[in-house]
Amino acid sequence: MTKVHTYLIRYPSASLLFVQLLGIVLYPFMGQLSQGRAIVGAFGIVVLAMSLRMVRSSPTIQWIAFTQAACILALTIAVEYEYSTLLAVLLAGMESSFYFYAAGGLIAYMMEDLRASTDELFAVGATFTLLAWAFAHAFSVCQLLLPGSFTAAVNPEAARTWVELLYLSFTVLSGVGLSDILPLKPFARALVMLEQFAGVMYIGLVVTRLVTLTVRQRSS
Repeated sequence: MTKVHTYLIRYPSASLLFVQLLGIVLYPFMGQLSQGRAIVGAFGIVVLAMSLRMVRSSPTIQWIAFTQAACILALTIAVEYEYSTLLAVLLAGMESSFYFYAAGGLIAYMMEDLRASTDELFAVGATFTLLAWAFAHAFSVCQLLLPGSFTAAVNPEAARTWVELLYLSFTVLSGVGLSDILPLKPFARALVMLEQFAGVMYIGLVVTRLVTLTVRQRSS
């Protein structure tokens, strides 16, 4: 365990990726608990803190990220204290904005030199998860503002859960096209198209660049 802990400290991108993947496994169980929303919110704050750590190590304007994080924390407490659609929209929108900003910071971190370090390779996966979370929160905003934006094979008229929206985001971003959740309204479809474009560009530009640099380093 000491070696694993040391490894995760040495490679912060690996830590963020591990926590994000752990969240994917735990979210279905969190949703079944009586305090599921509060637990999901608490887990989101953990991810938020780790993302802030990554933003600090990337060439971005840090005060923007910290301001967003402070707003998210305040809104999370407000939503748990007294839920309202307006607060939920503001929280989801702020979370989406923060994860997009954090993903941009990691992309800048990976693109700032001509060397592919081990942490930058982990950052490839961490950035992908941040983008998936960002679009999932954007889908949440869309669903809150425009009910019925998404449908599914099971309970087609119901509002989609967080896990369902995150699942849709991962399938769209990766381009595998295996989701049984479909966008119905024009704005929802526009968000899905933007994520499809982001996924293609991310793999085509960022991932391909790091793979090329890695092969070049090993060849030399």
